[in-house]
Amino acid sequence: MPVPASIPTPTPTPAPVLDRLTTLVVDCADPVALAEFYRQATGWELTHSERDFAALAAATGPGLAFSRVEGHRAPGWPEGRTRLHLDFTVTDPDDAAPALLALGATRPEAQPGEGRWIVLLDPEGHPFCLVRATDEAN
Repeated sequence: MPVPASIPTPTPTPAPVLDRLTTLVVDCADPVALAEFYRQATGWELTHSERDFAALAAATGPGLAFSRVEGHRAPGWPEGRTRLHLDFTVTDPDDAAPALLALGATRPEAQPGEGRWIVLLDPEGHPFCLVRATDEAN
């Protein structure tokens, strides 16, 4: 039976080319120092560390890597050049924030989560959020 002209014919979806995300690479000024911050924050294994590149492996899911970019500047959050940020689940954001601040994170004044999440900045100024594990799907 022919398809009526008023109903669009679906475009076939091509087979996926990419399999899975393995690593998120963050541009930074000091890969070794930033990897150490995230290693202490997450407990992930440091798998590579040298002046221009460092990497962490998570127990499950994608890892984090850090690549030196000469002249790198902080992304500038909330206004500025932020292209992406990381979300981490925690049992309680209010309990986790002080430990991360002690490791070198900072807490910007702007907190758009209205209590649902907390925005922090890593030691190089990249934003990341603490999300209550039960709120992850929201």
